[in-house]
Amino acid sequence: MKRQLKPVVNPKSLSVSIQEKIDCILQENHSLLQSLNDKTVEDFIHRILTARAIFFCAQGRSGFILRCFCMRLMHLGYQVYFCGETVTPAIEPGDMLVVLSGSGETPSTLEAIKVAKKREAFTYAIVANLKSRIASSVDRYIHLAGTTKLRRDGEPHSLQMGGSLFEQAVFIFLEAIILTLHQERLEKVDSFSPKHAVIE
Repeated sequence: MKRQLKPVVNPKSLSVSIQEKIDCILQENHSLLQSLNDKTVEDFIHRILTARAIFFCAQGRSGFILRCFCMRLMHLGYQVYFCGETVTPAIEPGDMLVVLSGSGETPSTLEAIKVAKKREAFTYAIVANLKSRIASSVDRYIHLAGTTKLRRDGEPHSLQMGGSLFEQAVFIFLEAIILTLHQERLEKVDSFSPKHAVIE
């Protein structure tokens, strides 16, 4: 078995400060998030408030980001489940499925949408690719035109790897949704949720 070689790094690139990289990432995200449609965001919040239970499905890095959102909604008292977990029940009419996919072509996520619609649950997607099968399959979608792992023609320029820009923008957007829902309850933002885990 051959020993894996370390990637070659250009020493000159290390001279650029990390702060410049941070500034670049923040500027890319700010530019992308300006494209959000207010009416679409309002509808997404309304669906969260009125759903009987909310289910989530995403793969890879997108899955970790959506799990963060799922956890925060649980902290706020919503009935939430992440697809594939052992405690996740059957989805039913009155429930909502939220999926996240940059490419909009993730096979397992497409299958989750198919099942949810068959069982008369409302489906919502956050996608980067409007011409994807996921975007055309769900009841509603939020479009954040960031980069994807596919790097298709027409995607915005980004200095970052793969779909990092899309994933970061989604995380910030969903954190803003949580802040909105939390403030609507007239609670202090730094208040401790009684549902926060105590066995870790």
